[in-house]
Amino acid sequence: MKPIGSAIQRLIGTATDVKTYDAVVVGGGAAGVGVAIALKHAGVENFVVLERQSIGSSFANWPAETQFITPSFATNSIGMLDLNSIAIGVSPAFSLEVEHPTGKQYAAHLRGVAEFFKLPIREKMDVLRITKVGSDFRVDTADETLRAKHVIWAAGEYQYPRLNGFVGSELCRHTATVAGYQQLEGDDIIIIGGYESGVDAAYHLSFYNKQVRLFDRGCPWQGESSDPSVALSTFSLERMREPWFEDQVELIPNTPIDRVTHADDVYEVTASDGRVFRTPTPPLLAGGFDGSHKLVADLFEQRDDGYPLLNEHDESTLVSGLYLCGPAVRHANHVFCFIYKYRQRFAVVAKAIATSLGLPADELEKYRQWGMYLDDLSCCGEECVC
Repeated sequence: MKPIGSAIQRLIGTATDVKTYDAVVVGGGAAGVGVAIALKHAGVENFVVLERQSIGSSFANWPAETQFITPSFATNSIGMLDLNSIAIGVSPAFSLEVEHPTGKQYAAHLRGVAEFFKLPIREKMDVLRITKVGSDFRVDTADETLRAKHVIWAAGEYQYPRLNGFVGSELCRHTATVAGYQQLEGDDIIIIGGYESGVDAAYHLSFYNKQVRLFDRGCPWQGESSDPSVALSTFSLERMREPWFEDQVELIPNTPIDRVTHADDVYEVTASDGRVFRTPTPPLLAGGFDGSHKLVADLFEQRDDGYPLLNEHDESTLVSGLYLCGPAVRHANHVFCFIYKYRQRFAVVAKAIATSLGLPADELEKYRQWGMYLDDLSCCGEECVC
């Protein structure tokens, strides 16, 4: 994976006929659409959203059976946003009439929201490079070059699965490449990775009467944290109690995988303690995602955990005017990896950009009333006590 950013590159000679936007949003998923709406509410009009495929395409590419682990409820009437909403006044539960949307359903919801708010979206725009040129940015796409005063990186993570981690990982199939679990060949499936995507795969495969062995280096199904960013969701734990899951899924915790090999039509999965497990089908890799932020890593300083270092406005500490939105946002020990978490920072970013442009952005204060304007991180992180 090659980086597409360059924090120190300066280009000589720039086209004078290239339009300069006040902001360019890279990514048309939940984060990109959500922060674009916040920009409109902040009074920013001269902006564009660039999506390399189509709005919500990452969600549309989920396995057919995979659903949101966060439930949707149409609770706007009592002053509480649907957990999967990205904007005030909309609710996937209301528009889709489902509690746990599939990826394809949520992609349709995002397209409807983008159309309702009349967002300036350009699809099939593959961003190749972002360069700071003087006080502006040069955004090179496969087809043209744009200029911007600010850039918001909101490209997400699903299209960038983590494919390494141990020897032979290339012999495995990542869950992000599975179109549907019902069509998956084989009756004896090994899954490496026991968090949400691993449990989801095991749930559906066992439902389809397949034998599953689920490995994890820890034991996430017995975690004590109430933070779903670091522990299995209630939705997953509940599904693990279904009779077909309990009958057909063998849980193998505290077992890091050392390597995977393939010979004579057999895949051998070797654990770090020397135990060997065999299967005739390629193991499923549920090891998470590298994330799109790795593509612009040179435009951000890095935290100790490898995630981008951000200031209080979710702006790069290395390149001013470059902002991050979405599941890669981190502040201290706070992880904003779910929609209901990272949507709280849309208004923070929009306010910073509006202020830079001399706009009052008074309308963003309504975000605070709806729990979508978190600018005081000291109130985060409370665990449940019972």
